[in-house]
Amino acid sequence: MTIATIDTVATGVPTELARGRGGGGPAPKRIVVAYGFWIFILSDSVMFSGLFAAYAVLSGNTAGGPTASELFNLRNVFIETMCLLFSSYTCGLGALSAERRQPARFLSFAALTFVLGAAFLFIECSEFAGMVEKGAGPSRSGFLSGFFTLVGTHGVHVTSGLIWLIYLVAQVIAKGLRPAVLRRLLCWSLFWHALDIVWVGVFTLVYLMGDFQ
Repeated sequence: MTIATIDTVATGVPTELARGRGGGGPAPKRIVVAYGFWIFILSDSVMFSGLFAAYAVLSGNTAGGPTASELFNLRNVFIETMCLLFSSYTCGLGALSAERRQPARFLSFAALTFVLGAAFLFIECSEFAGMVEKGAGPSRSGFLSGFFTLVGTHGVHVTSGLIWLIYLVAQVIAKGLRPAVLRRLLCWSLFWHALDIVWVGVFTLVYLMGDFQ
């Protein structure tokens, strides 16, 4: 058998059956990006699970300080919750507009999402500032340490999401709705919806259940 014959036999093997070729070559970039981003979302979920567990353990340790029912204003919390829920809705509409190649509609919904997310952060920061003025800072008790850590970490994620949104809007304006930009928009949309789900847990465990303590 000549070298030419060997090469012909080797290259004649179907690519999907050839060993050492990853079943036909590397996976498409969209699959790699989606897989990696889901791993990030899951790891973030594990982190928040730990923060929820820590808060549940520390929620009763007030050290003689103010309790949740004395500190929380459920009216303001309801308003900020509605802001985040509606921002998730406008985020979904923006993602649909991007998939349909409607950049003007996407930019409008992105602006609404940003405004609602910023309003959520403003109410949350106002709540933190008011608690600190009353002497209920994170060092006052175990309960407040757990509260500020859990809610503050979520707030940092929302801030990161808004900065990310600004970056994506700039990319859409500069590059248009290219496939690479659409992938990034999809990842951001998943991230934003995940923050919405986490906040529902915060609203239930921290604020609603805390109001009965």
